[in-house]
Amino acid sequence: MKWFGITIAGILLLMFLLPMLFPGTIASEVKKVANKSLDAKLNFTKSKLSFFTHFPSLTVSLDDLSLTGSAPFRNDTLLKADQVAFGINLKRLIFNNEVKIDKLYISDAFVNVMVNTKGEANYNVYIAPKDQPKDSTDEGTAIRLDRIDFENCHIKYNDRSAKILVDAHGFNYVGKGDLSEDVFDLQTDAEIDSLDFYYDKTPYLQKKKLHADLITRINTNALSFILQKNELRINKLPLEFTGVFTILKDGYKINLDAASQNTTVEDLVSVLPPQYQTWAEDTKIKGRSDLLFTFKGRYNASKNQKPDLGFKFKVRDGGIEYKKSPVPLTDFNMDLSAMMPSLDVKKLTLDVKNFGFKLGEKDYFNAVLQTKGLSEMNVNANIKGALDLKTLNAAVGIPDFDMRGILKTDITANGTYSDSLKLFPKTKGGINLQGGWIKTKYYPNPITNITFVASILNNAGTFQDLSVAVTPASFKFEGNPVYVNAAVSDFSDMAYKARIKGELNVGKIYQVFSRKGLDVTGYAKADLSLNGRQSYATTGQYSKLDNKGTIILKNIKTTSELFPKAFVINEGLFRFQNEKMWFEKFTANYGKSDFALNGYLLNTINYFLESHGTLSGNFNLKSKLINVDEFMSLKEGENKDRKGDVEVAKEENPKMSGVVAVPKNLNVSLVTNVDKVEYNGLVLNALAGKTGISKGQLYLENTVFDIIGCKVGIDARYDDETPLAANFDVHFRANDFSVKRAYNEIPMFHDMVSAAEKTEGIISLDYQLKGDIDGNMSPIYESLEGGGTINLRDVKVTGLKLFGSVSEKTGQDGLNNPQMKGIDIKTTINNNLIHIEDFTFKVSAFRPTIKGTTSFDGLLDLKLRLGLPPLGLIGIPIVITGTHEKPEIKVFSKTGKEILDAEYNTKTNKVVKKDRRKNPEPETKK
Repeated sequence: MKWFGITIAGILLLMFLLPMLFPGTIASEVKKVANKSLDAKLNFTKSKLSFFTHFPSLTVSLDDLSLTGSAPFRNDTLLKADQVAFGINLKRLIFNNEVKIDKLYISDAFVNVMVNTKGEANYNVYIAPKDQPKDSTDEGTAIRLDRIDFENCHIKYNDRSAKILVDAHGFNYVGKGDLSEDVFDLQTDAEIDSLDFYYDKTPYLQKKKLHADLITRINTNALSFILQKNELRINKLPLEFTGVFTILKDGYKINLDAASQNTTVEDLVSVLPPQYQTWAEDTKIKGRSDLLFTFKGRYNASKNQKPDLGFKFKVRDGGIEYKKSPVPLTDFNMDLSAMMPSLDVKKLTLDVKNFGFKLGEKDYFNAVLQTKGLSEMNVNANIKGALDLKTLNAAVGIPDFDMRGILKTDITANGTYSDSLKLFPKTKGGINLQGGWIKTKYYPNPITNITFVASILNNAGTFQDLSVAVTPASFKFEGNPVYVNAAVSDFSDMAYKARIKGELNVGKIYQVFSRKGLDVTGYAKADLSLNGRQSYATTGQYSKLDNKGTIILKNIKTTSELFPKAFVINEGLFRFQNEKMWFEKFTANYGKSDFALNGYLLNTINYFLESHGTLSGNFNLKSKLINVDEFMSLKEGENKDRKGDVEVAKEENPKMSGVVAVPKNLNVSLVTNVDKVEYNGLVLNALAGKTGISKGQLYLENTVFDIIGCKVGIDARYDDETPLAANFDVHFRANDFSVKRAYNEIPMFHDMVSAAEKTEGIISLDYQLKGDIDGNMSPIYESLEGGGTINLRDVKVTGLKLFGSVSEKTGQDGLNNPQMKGIDIKTTINNNLIHIEDFTFKVSAFRPTIKGTTSFDGLLDLKLRLGLPPLGLIGIPIVITGTHEKPEIKVFSKTGKEILDAEYNTKTNKVVKKDRRKNPEPETKK
């Protein structure tokens, strides 16, 4: 016992002493490995060596560690952890003085994996061996892992190119295997406290517990993963995975099968979103289910290659009984399969071989549905049912939802739907709802007296033979009845006849279906009678149309997917008269901006009947203020229903404002009078003229506005390309304005006429430009092309270094601080360079002539001929190079230093090369 005690004490003493013997060696070797193996920024506050951090392993621990990602995510975090520890091979350390890392421990960490829309990932931080600096000693630190341990980590995988988001909290993972081998088996035990899975922003799993027991064969030569034994449990649902996943240089290749065979429907329900779990606890669920998920193919963003996604789901002998309902739902059977080749929703095939259930002795529902394709869809459907909705609601127990009424449906369809070929499946049937009633917990009063009778008939399988009738649809809410009676036929040239009458408190009816507290209010009243054909409007046969009636809106809040904020219609009175929808009175707000419109839209009925259409019209627009900045697509706002590309751009470029998006479905002309327009710090007053929107472009014609005390005339065109790019053409004319104010208050003038910093006086401009706009709604100077004339009516230049340096070099004081009158300067702009045509002016007894090139970046390559008195017939050649801040003057010289154009890619809106000197001379040390 004594020797045993001495041995134990000696071991413990060594465990305390060994870390003290090697601290410098360990820390330096870890940094050496990081610098040699990582193409990223690695930081940590302190390191320590201990046997007791992860007993009994000797570990070097790095506290408060952070690691950035690879390009283009070098400023974003890839890993942030309270502690990362590396297990050290003790034998190699003591006997060979070598640091061999064989274990990795990560605790309380955030792992943030990101892939952008181009397929570029942030995890490519490891430098491949062939790229590593050679170690001449052939010794040093090596990583040969046989254990990986994650404790209480947050793992986030956001792949925007594949539209996949995985967010795992409470991630605990232990992986064991001989990771030093080229091919090895990795044994994995993983637990996740809360797992979210989104595809295309739609949640499929939320806050689910997960347990995984996996054996994965990993081939490091090909970086492939072979799933051999992989048992997964999501809440109560067991899943088995088999397949192969290989990471490629330009994407990945996958062949994955996930199955849950012969499980209970109750286990399947445990995977539903959290809001349904309370419902499941009060519900008796019966039945067996089979689930199969396949994901096979190659993913390459640049080549637009994507895997095929498959899904099969069966339920047998299912049943639902909510809180011991007197009539349970029985004989529930489902056989559903879906396939999405290349993750292309347009190629989606859906096969519902059976979907049906019974409700008591009489009520039932059965459906069979097969579809293939989307824009051109093959359809085979048979839907039949008769249900007492009150009985169904009692049996199923839809949370927070109470409904009543007798619903009958009988629809058959077989054939092809194609908008381009004007085909529609042969269809017969209808839907009949009588005595409908809906109430939710969100509003105290129900929608009552719901009647809906609709029929559809198509015997020939064409648009021409299709007819749909709603006779009638009606309901009552808060004592106000709403009535609709409509019939539509011949969809190749749609004939319509409809009567709509009623009024609604929009805010209150919204609360019936949504939660209280949302800012939705307003009132709507309609009394419309519509009768006509599409062709009557498109061919100008307006006398055959019989559209009349009114719509009144008050305090309606609405959003558009194009803009970040909501529009509030304060008051709208719309009158229909045949082909026109008149805006009799219309006032609205958008953020700080306000609008008052009167005029008309053409062909509004056709626009709402067609899947694609353009609204045309003419209006008078008045406004006290339009704040353009609020319309920029990436600005913050309450609108959550934005276009997908906008949300992606917003996430990837959080510091950009985005450009202003222009609606593509408008062809509207406006006579505009706006008291004030605010844009990027500029204030335009009294803007008046003709503006409009056509083919997704905004244009201004013969428009004038006041700025810096001057009236400016402008013709312009603006076209947005993406949320981060736009292009423009503009021709502006400004007479007799203060050059000093223009330099101080207009950023673009500041950059184009940098010499105006030292200038005072009155000038005029007549200039044309075209170019691109960046993600902050500012011009990209390398993209600008154009030219025009600057007229110096009466200008004095004081203290400009260029003239001061020329005066100093020539010894002629009269050249300093010149005054110029009645001079036209013609310039052209291209590839970030401003080319100045020769112009002559008189200063004192001299006649200088200047021409040459300058750049927006301040480079100079100017030639000056200093005409000597009396008539300037004899001149001194002078070359001016350098920069505006530091001009270089050469007297009796004609050889300048050429400035090479910038290179700009108009397709990508990127600057390829900045403007620069040709063969620049080496800089001298200061």
